[in-house]
Amino acid sequence: PLQNCRLLHPHPHPHMASNAALSIPVQAGALKKGSHVVIKGFPCKIVDYSTSKTGKHGHAKAHIVALDIFTGKKYEDMSPTTHNMESPVVKRSEYQLINIEEDGYMSLMDADNAEKSDISLEEGNEIHDQIRAEFEDGKEVFVTIVSAMGTERAMAFKTTSAE
Repeated sequence: PLQNCRLLHPHPHPHMASNAALSIPVQAGALKKGSHVVIKGFPCKIVDYSTSKTGKHGHAKAHIVALDIFTGKKYEDMSPTTHNMESPVVKRSEYQLINIEEDGYMSLMDADNAEKSDISLEEGNEIHDQIRAEFEDGKEVFVTIVSAMGTERAMAFKTTSAE
C-alpha cells in the first residue's frame, strides 16, 4: 500500500518521516459517514455513504460522497464493498502562535517548546484572517494544524486573553 501512497502524492512533505504511511488500506464496506477516505488522491471526510446490490451475480457497491478536508471540494466514488480503498492518516496538532512574519508564515511552538515555521496564512481564507486579527489584537492564539497526505494547514484556532 505504501507504493500507492507515493503515486498519490509524489512529493511528500519534507518534515514527514520517510517511512510514515500517508494512508492505510480499509475495506470499502467498512467505511461510514464521518470516516476519512482518499478519493482521486485527496484526503476527504465522508458526508454521504450508501450501498447497493447490483443484480443477481453482482457485488454490493458502496457509493461515497466526501469533502476534501482542506478545501471542502466535493468528490464522489463507487467501489465494490469487498475492495480496499485508502484511508488517509490524518493528524491534528496544536501550537501556540508566537509571531506572523511579513510573508504570512507563522512562528509556532508546540507543548514541548519545539518551533515550527513552515505553515503560512492564506489571504482571503476566513479562518486564517481570523487568526491574524486575533493575534494582532494581542490575544494568545493556539492554532490547530491538520496534516494528511503530505499537506499541512491551519484549520482551526482558539484564543485566550493575553495577561
